Amino acid sequence: MDCLKVSSKSSPASVAGAIAGMVKDGVPVNIQCVGAGAVNQAIKAVAIARGFLIPTGFDISCAPVFSDILINGESRTAIRLSIYVHQINLAAMDNVVMDDVKPVA
Repeated sequence: MDCLKVSSKSSPASVAGAIAGMVKDGVPVNIQCVGAGAVNQAIKAVAIARGFLIPTGFDISCAPVFSDILINGESRTAIRLSIYVHQINLAAMDNVVMDDVKPVA
C-alpha cells in the first residue's frame, strides 16, 4: 500500500487503528488527504494512534507535505502526512505523571 487515503467521512478511530497496526508491523506510514475535513480527520487519527502506541513503547509524529495528484483525470493538491516513529523508554517515564506536565508557553 502506497498510502492511507483519508476523507472527511473517515472514522479517526479506524484510521488510528490502521496507523498503529502498520507502526507495530514496521511498515512505513503515509497518509493522503484532500480537503480541510480530510486533514482534520487524519490529524485526529494521529492523536488517537499516539494513545494506542505510547503504552507499547512507540511514539509518532508527522510532517505534512503538498502533493499533486490526479482524481478522475483532474489535478488536485493533496496533503500527505509522513509518520515518523520514535521508540521511547517506558521505564524512564514510570515516575512521570502526565497531569503534572505543563505546556511551554
